[in-house]
Amino acid sequence: MAIVNGNPVAGANGEYGSGFENTKYARGTLVWDGAANKLSVQTISGASELQVTDRSKFWAQGGISMLLGRDDEWLAEAERQHAPYMDDERLRSAAVYDKDGSIYLVVSSSKGTLADFRAAIIECVGNGRLADGIFLDGDGSSQLQLAEAVLPGDRRPVVQMIRIVR
Repeated sequence: MAIVNGNPVAGANGEYGSGFENTKYARGTLVWDGAANKLSVQTISGASELQVTDRSKFWAQGGISMLLGRDDEWLAEAERQHAPYMDDERLRSAAVYDKDGSIYLVVSSSKGTLADFRAAIIECVGNGRLADGIFLDGDGSSQLQLAEAVLPGDRRPVVQMIRIVR
């Protein structure tokens, strides 16, 4: 799922691959409600299930729920959401947010399991103030480009990207 202000980012509403839904399963979706200026993670299948104040002022990005702060539940939830390759050593990426509403995009530079990546995020990101987040697509599509660093993944073309704009 990838939606901005009620519109999928890659096609028409309801069209396969448009970003209108989380394909196959209800999955963790990071949602910014622009009218309420609030972030949340909602487990949903399609855009019609999103809980937002104004359907023309939000964005939503699908992934797999991290359930930060709920260490005893996250693994079972990741399995329910059909997180792929959880125990494989792979490059990983995530979007997490803290209690002040700051978002962190996290991309690993080394391979690890989903559990290892989650533990590293909890330890190293947000100074102990993380509220929640989602795992994003990983492995070769885990790419990052900044002035300070470039992580090219497997250099494959990526059709959807998250861009930080000030």
